[in-house]
Amino acid sequence: MKRIFYPMLMLFPGVLFAQEIDMDAMAKIRKEGLDNSKVKEIAHQLTDVSGPRLTNSPGFQRAAEWSVGEMKKWGLTNSRIEEWGEFGKGWQVEKSYLAMTKPYYMPFIGIPKAWTSGTSGPIKGEVVVVNIQNEEDLKKYADGKLSGKIVLMKSNVDTDPTFKPDAVRYTTEDLDKMTNSQAFGQGNFTPEQAEKMRTMRSFRSKVDSTLKTQKIKLELAARSGKHGTFYTSNGASYLGKSPLAGPSFEMSPEHAGLITRLVEDGIPVTLEAESATTFYDKKLTTGNVIAEIAGTDPKLKDEVVMLGGHLDSWHSGTGATDNAAGCTVMMEAMRILKASGLKPKRTIRIALWSGEEQGLHGSRNYVKNTFGDPQTMKLLPAHEKLSAYYNIDNGTGRIRGIYLQGNEGPRATFEKWLNSFSDIIDHPTVTSRNTGGTDHQSFDAVGLPGFQFIQDGIEYGTRTHHSNADTYERLVMDDLKQMAVVVAAFVYNTAQMDQKIPRKELPKARGEQGARR
Repeated sequence: MKRIFYPMLMLFPGVLFAQEIDMDAMAKIRKEGLDNSKVKEIAHQLTDVSGPRLTNSPGFQRAAEWSVGEMKKWGLTNSRIEEWGEFGKGWQVEKSYLAMTKPYYMPFIGIPKAWTSGTSGPIKGEVVVVNIQNEEDLKKYADGKLSGKIVLMKSNVDTDPTFKPDAVRYTTEDLDKMTNSQAFGQGNFTPEQAEKMRTMRSFRSKVDSTLKTQKIKLELAARSGKHGTFYTSNGASYLGKSPLAGPSFEMSPEHAGLITRLVEDGIPVTLEAESATTFYDKKLTTGNVIAEIAGTDPKLKDEVVMLGGHLDSWHSGTGATDNAAGCTVMMEAMRILKASGLKPKRTIRIALWSGEEQGLHGSRNYVKNTFGDPQTMKLLPAHEKLSAYYNIDNGTGRIRGIYLQGNEGPRATFEKWLNSFSDIIDHPTVTSRNTGGTDHQSFDAVGLPGFQFIQDGIEYGTRTHHSNADTYERLVMDDLKQMAVVVAAFVYNTAQMDQKIPRKELPKARGEQGARR
């Protein structure tokens, strides 16, 4: 058995010993993942066949049931949908139509906001453009002036031409800067930025409530996007007993701009629209997709290595890069390990999460139910048995390295693992930085080693993230193949180690003040 051995060198207390890599196993992983890849087939099923995957919607259920069945066919054990608790109502669009009829006819790009009600048939009316940026602006429309109107929220979205490419890969300089940066607070936002975002969301909710009170016919908004791309969001609460919101569309900024310019030039604009939406409130609980490759070492098989990504998506596209890409990679990694005939010492467990887009609900509740509660830091026995969790949720771009989340313990080992794939990982990078906004944070919150891989951005931030352009065509299949091979190697190597991945100091209990659903 060919192996590369790296000297066992301790950098400082708590740092993992670097150890040998089983190169025969790595060769099997490479061959299966690069020569016999199934990423196209998996991605097609999760996107084209399943469709949009809002949690508790029929599309999510189709994807979850297919994933469970497929992994059973591959020979994985304990493949199931494991419920974690109550999420809320499911929702999907049954019909969506929006067009301008005067001063001339033009079909518009748009779709109902999530969890909004339909129009109860076709509607038609003249558009009123309102500019509500603060509380004083809102007071101007508090006397019923908008009752029965089609209301367009004036947008300040930048729609100027862009002279930078949509699709980009990290340069060597980019990765060097990342390597040399210090770890910073949880997530990518400063406290000031996070507070600004919360304030903005709260104000938008108040505006929507005011419009609903006035019983407008339809609300239109274009809050971000460019070149026909628009970004979707919640238009109402999905919680079981929350009141229904009136009909509301998000639309292309260019079409919103057309309406605004006409109205401000004194030219009346008439729109016609129809939306039909369905709420699924008979079953408010939901679950995550779980499956395993059982460990084989009598002393280590009860310990677990986890990998995952979130299965839910937004509804204007088919959630290809956010995050069918991650689920495709993680499922393919499990298939590679099983098809290669490798026998991991520890159990390897995949999780495809629900409710990530509304607040990491699937992973947070799984961690709380399985490992411990971050509010109290009361830990369960399984907490000691987890070695590490690896996550993919940054689009279709290939792996360039890994974020340590401030955990320097495994740095040397991760560097060795990445460097062993330097032929398919250009400039392998390990950074102390934290990265936020996805499911590894749920593990980190209770002191478990949770890691997100560094990925090339491709079009994630410029075109596909939460947008109507997030479809199968935006997937780079060669990148998905590379990711699946690297992930399979990481989880297998983790499963074979003499020790578990080192941990940071346990965080303090958050208490009720820091509690999140």
